[in-house]
Amino acid sequence: MKYDYLIVGTGLYGAVFAHEAKKRGKSVLVIDKRPNIAGNVYTEEIEGINVHKYGAHIFHTNNKQVWDYVNQFAEFNRFTNSPVANYHGELYSLPFNMYTFNKMWGVVTPKEAEEKIEEQKKAAGITEPKNLEEQAISLVGTDIYEKLIKGYTEKQWGRPCTELPSFIIKRLPVRFTFDNNYFNALYQGIPVGGYTKMVANMLDGIEVRLGVDYLENKEELDSQADKVIYTGAIDAYFDFKLGTLEYRSVRFDAEILNQPNFQGNAAVNYTDRETPWTRIIEHKWFEFGKDKEGNDLPKTVISREYSSEWKPGDEPYYPVNDERNGKLYAEYKKLADAEDKVIFGGRLGEYKYYDMDAVIASALDMCKTIIC
Repeated sequence: MKYDYLIVGTGLYGAVFAHEAKKRGKSVLVIDKRPNIAGNVYTEEIEGINVHKYGAHIFHTNNKQVWDYVNQFAEFNRFTNSPVANYHGELYSLPFNMYTFNKMWGVVTPKEAEEKIEEQKKAAGITEPKNLEEQAISLVGTDIYEKLIKGYTEKQWGRPCTELPSFIIKRLPVRFTFDNNYFNALYQGIPVGGYTKMVANMLDGIEVRLGVDYLENKEELDSQADKVIYTGAIDAYFDFKLGTLEYRSVRFDAEILNQPNFQGNAAVNYTDRETPWTRIIEHKWFEFGKDKEGNDLPKTVISREYSSEWKPGDEPYYPVNDERNGKLYAEYKKLADAEDKVIFGGRLGEYKYYDMDAVIASALDMCKTIIC
């Protein structure tokens, strides 16, 4: 059988494109080298808890079109992301807000907090931030940078903060209010029943083959479709012939504990440099109704996350969008644009640090552009 579209990857970009193509009457084959659908948003039920196998994913967006779109496939709970920072046993609120400033400096009013940050920014002599360190100090001052940003960020990226671009930290919310909601988003939550169920609904009625490595069977698979939607790493597609783009990888060590509550919060970031993991996720706290009396789940599941430099054989999780990699990606993009049969999409295909809502919006835009 000849398909209109071969879609490589069952993550959000691939699943959205597949759903839209089928809806428009196109024949679709979706493949994935993993044994499961849903890419990095894959959730697996363990001890009655939906465990985020490839890291915590909290859906958040200000895009009503995208929010309405995902709500076709799942009911979302009202989870609000309020992580905690642990620095050598000292606990601080994230995002940086008046609770954080009060504990760090003893200040009580927003004016006092702003003055303290301005004082530390001036002492550091920063006018135009040139790197992540300077950007962070200009946002929250030296004390918060040293305790709550520097160690965590250097573990996450494997580079000194002085060598990282300033734009990375601009995603970080800073509030002069007592608001612990990390995301400045109108819509937020997690699919009831987990992301795997949501993606399965997107792929309902579509042929899916798992455990299939596209790059190892490229010629045969390409012959089965008129167009290919490729969501894997762009440099791997071209057999790294221009060089290897840099990615960060993450290792997840999951553990089932015989206790109902390990840390009392979904996410705790370990911000000192000495602790080898970046954060611990306790998956049951992503669920709504978690605080009901006599918690009826006697066990809990935690995952420690360890960030590392990507090497062949690892999963590439997010791109290192510095100047060198940006130039190399631009060269790969020229090769991709010259491909008449293949469309590159998603975080790895476009070498872009995408949030989930942006991935979905990008897939929907591509559908409008190329599906007749």
